Amino acid sequence: MESIDRRSLLKRAASGAAATMALGPTLVVDSFAQGKPVLNLQLGWLLSGNQLGEVCAKAMGYYDAEGIDLRFQAGGPNIDGVAVVAAGRFEVGQVSSSPSLMLAASQDIPVKCFATGAQVHPYTFFSLKKNPVREPKDLVGKKVGIQATGVILLRALLAKNKIAEKDVTIVTIGADMSPLLTGQVDVVTGWLTNTTALKVLGDQRVDMRLWDTGVKLYALPYYATAETLRTKADVLAKFVRATGKGWAYAYANQAAAVDFLIKEFPNLKRDDELEAAKVMLEYAFSEKTKAEGWGAMDAAVWQDQIALYAELGQFTKRVPKLDEVMTLDILKMTADSRPRLG
Repeated sequence: MESIDRRSLLKRAASGAAATMALGPTLVVDSFAQGKPVLNLQLGWLLSGNQLGEVCAKAMGYYDAEGIDLRFQAGGPNIDGVAVVAAGRFEVGQVSSSPSLMLAASQDIPVKCFATGAQVHPYTFFSLKKNPVREPKDLVGKKVGIQATGVILLRALLAKNKIAEKDVTIVTIGADMSPLLTGQVDVVTGWLTNTTALKVLGDQRVDMRLWDTGVKLYALPYYATAETLRTKADVLAKFVRATGKGWAYAYANQAAAVDFLIKEFPNLKRDDELEAAKVMLEYAFSEKTKAEGWGAMDAAVWQDQIALYAELGQFTKRVPKLDEVMTLDILKMTADSRPRLG
């Protein structure tokens, strides 16, 4: 996983801002358009079904009711979302996995997680029934096809389960899962929410989630700078309240939610998103959210992540402190209004 340092931050933020500005002048917005503060959500990916709840919140008027104007800012291979938010261009960001924020904090980049979209990470190791990997010990002697950015997750799994790295063969592959079908590898990796990509594995698929192996990472964490958290906590609380309501609407009205999604992002395919929404909503709501509300997270889980990454030598500058990586302040401000479903 790529490390982040302050020296490269401004350069990357500038290039990221230039890339977003190239999309058109509508991205340069007045902070109080039409009397409402604009909240730009910088994504770590292209516009997708990960924003199902936010799209519903927009369509149902939940952001309007809170008095904020939410705008999506697409990510992509040429946009470093963390750098863009850290530089102050946009107010809120969302990344795919929690380690990105730990690594940023370790390099003195002042961004913190204030809520998380999925309490259990859907990252999974996939095998076939004829040669199954159902638990970590089954990886011994296997060839694992994995993207370069996921190798650290495999290393974390092995370390957590006291398996020597030499006992597993790592084969770097792309997002295509065909190497598993052709026998080039015994295992491939991906997100359980990516239902379209998983179709090729059919009913022979065997799943082993990273979370179930003891590596407990969060998926889709929301973050902001320490300055934004200090000076605009009320706006972030409005964002969380409205977003939680949007995800609750999607939970109760999946087909209508996908229709809103397709209207907002016309490049997506309805049938694919209907299937993906069923799985995504299982991760947006859990026993944790039933007890503590949408967006909930656990400081102890974050501390365990930090300790594991420190053990693996991933922090090249220093090990970040817990309060540099996450805060529960916004969740506490919205405790009575976040939907308790699961």
